[in-house]
Amino acid sequence: MNKTLIALIAGSAMLSLASQALADEGYQNPSPAIASLVDAKLSPTTRLSPNKQWMAFFERQRIASLDELAKPELKLAGIKLNPDNFSRARPRSKYLSIAFKNLASNKEISLTNLPKGRILSPSWSPNSEHLAFFIEQSKQANLFIYSIKTDTLRKVDNLALNSVITSRPYRWLPDSTAIIANKAVNITVEAPDDNVSSAVPIVSQTTGEKAPARTYQNLLATPHDKALFKYYGLGQLVKVSLQGKVTNIGQPALIRGFRVSPDAKNILVGHIEQPFSYLVPYSRFATTWRVVDTSGKLIKEIVRQPLAENIPQGFDSVRTGKRSLSWRNDKAATLVWAEAQDNGSMKAKVKYHDFIYTQASPFTEAPKLFAKLDRRYNTITWGNDQVAMLSDWRFSDRKIRSFIVNPNNADEGRIIFEDRSYNDAYNDPGRVVREQNAFGRYTLAIQDNRYLLLTGTGASDQGNIPFLDKYDITTQKKERLWHSEAPYYERVRDVLDTAGTKLITVRESKTEQPNFFIRDLTKKSITQFSDFPHPYPSFTNVKKELVKYTRDDGVELSGTLYLPPGYKTSDGTLPVLMWAYPLEYKDKSVASQVRESPYEFTYIGYWGPMPYLAKGIAIFDDPKMPIVGIEGKEPNDTFRKQLVSSAQAAVDVLVEKGIADKNNIAIAGHSYGAFMVANLLAHSDLFKTGIARSGAYNRSLTPFGFQGEERNFWEGQEVYATMSPFFHAEKINEPMLMIHGKEDPNSGTFPMQSERMYNALKGLGKDARLVMLPYEGHGYRARESILHVLWEQERWLENYLIAK
Repeated sequence: MNKTLIALIAGSAMLSLASQALADEGYQNPSPAIASLVDAKLSPTTRLSPNKQWMAFFERQRIASLDELAKPELKLAGIKLNPDNFSRARPRSKYLSIAFKNLASNKEISLTNLPKGRILSPSWSPNSEHLAFFIEQSKQANLFIYSIKTDTLRKVDNLALNSVITSRPYRWLPDSTAIIANKAVNITVEAPDDNVSSAVPIVSQTTGEKAPARTYQNLLATPHDKALFKYYGLGQLVKVSLQGKVTNIGQPALIRGFRVSPDAKNILVGHIEQPFSYLVPYSRFATTWRVVDTSGKLIKEIVRQPLAENIPQGFDSVRTGKRSLSWRNDKAATLVWAEAQDNGSMKAKVKYHDFIYTQASPFTEAPKLFAKLDRRYNTITWGNDQVAMLSDWRFSDRKIRSFIVNPNNADEGRIIFEDRSYNDAYNDPGRVVREQNAFGRYTLAIQDNRYLLLTGTGASDQGNIPFLDKYDITTQKKERLWHSEAPYYERVRDVLDTAGTKLITVRESKTEQPNFFIRDLTKKSITQFSDFPHPYPSFTNVKKELVKYTRDDGVELSGTLYLPPGYKTSDGTLPVLMWAYPLEYKDKSVASQVRESPYEFTYIGYWGPMPYLAKGIAIFDDPKMPIVGIEGKEPNDTFRKQLVSSAQAAVDVLVEKGIADKNNIAIAGHSYGAFMVANLLAHSDLFKTGIARSGAYNRSLTPFGFQGEERNFWEGQEVYATMSPFFHAEKINEPMLMIHGKEDPNSGTFPMQSERMYNALKGLGKDARLVMLPYEGHGYRARESILHVLWEQERWLENYLIAK
């Protein structure tokens, strides 16, 4: 890129200043090069069949229309729901089409003539013969079953699904003979009215017990809300045959969740009970968990969990009594659960914090103590009668620990598999490969009761180097079977055989988009399986570099630098946009770790900073902003100092490389990144301008903790005040663009946060702009909104960064 082009861009920016006041009405579109990114078609989501013969491809619906977002929504008990079809509003993963490809023959099948609507929750049957999914339509959500063998699709009639509480409203029986689903009961019944005659005073009263709760949104607020929650949440468990026959199981209830036992004979089902709460979401309402058979007959009531408004403060605090109920995957019908031994608080001084219990069908014998844990229970990955993997964790030191145990005596002879900070990517041993067992459930893939296979990202100081390892339980030693090699970034998608010699991988490079490959380690061969096109060919010549540097306290940092196509060092400095997000650590060395690969494909998505390469701006993406707690201190005790120090180091390295003019750098971020932006503008003069999206600025509005801060406002008033840029708004002397969704449900980033911050800046005479997006949440979904955000950011950068 030459200086003449940069001058032309700057000139156009000056012209835009004159028309700024005229362009504030309605939704706007950015320049064509940036707008094109919104409709770029990315690689589909995939599901490999359990028998590893078929890959299903699901075209992602990345964005919605404003009309979709404007449809009526109800906000009840922490849920946004669509009252027209008894479904969750705005599901995260939704698809537009389905196709299949056979790994051996390359045969391809596409499902055609699907009804209009969002495709949700696709799931293979355990025997790989069918794929189920449901489609949300205007008045109900319908279940479909596709046979890969006969290439036939069946819509289940007389069944409207209810996904209001159970967001995944169906599950396969492990024997693949049928599906258990949650049916919408009130699909033909009118909703309760809200009128003056039903209005009553809304009363809440304390009990004298501490009941700290995060600032949840969309909670129940009135007795009418409670009635609506009961109406929309009411479901009926049903059994659906492969021929579409629907049979009721038990009675209608507010179904919290359901799980079928591996032998397909029992169902663990949770029913939400009254009283409801105005303080916490439905996940903490009183719930009774029972085991019933597939006809609905009660086998055993397992626990009555009371309303949990008083869980102790702390990120690893839990409700008392039985919790985390599940089935043991390697047994026919054995329940597993955890029980806190510390009244739910990890701060309690006790020898053991959790006990794990099991109880086998027919549940007539007393539960058996399976394991004692001196930290908080995390998960169990089952294998067989000799091998399982048990893990626990603790927030105070960010530790996670995993053991290989003998399920017959899990407290004796434990083998430590990993013991590390969960922020420590360099010492992550990887994910244990699982395989389907005789029950159709996934358990540890164990060879000779001795060997496990591990796949992981392989984080290192040279970047991520994905791998496949063979782990010997007896010797606790690993053998590396395969690893990614430059100039490619390749990772294991699945292991296709028990020996770990045949893999399906995803391979990419800086310039080659990700595609699937089948790799045979014995034959040393690799075959391309998919051929996805490049999503944004006009950005193929973007230059990418992993930059390492050090801040003044010795913490090593890194970030990824992107330079516009055609840029040469001789062109001189460029305007720079940094996009970052602070993270908290308890260890300096862990905070310094590199978590990217220099060989990854260069994504130019619309969400972050990358579109502005088209404006001749250099991008410094994810420059690390670690906040480290050392010498017994909490990370946030020195938040501001460490944040400014990290930003200073990032600015310095770009100036030293000759890329940036220190007076022409912008800072931007989303959510906690927006919080970072406001703090950096208030407490430094490193940046010319800032863009802050969906942020929080006043921590007194989140008094029972935020991000990784466990202390409440009254325990840490100085920390809350020091970290809140709202309290220091008078120090902000650079222009700041703020963007926020008007319907943001995220606990901690109420839309009020941006509105109050803007009012403060306006009242103080600062240069600020606030954009509130109708119908949008914490992230932005509508095409119109996304284009407008891109336009706002583009214009802001033209006016305050490119223009000189």
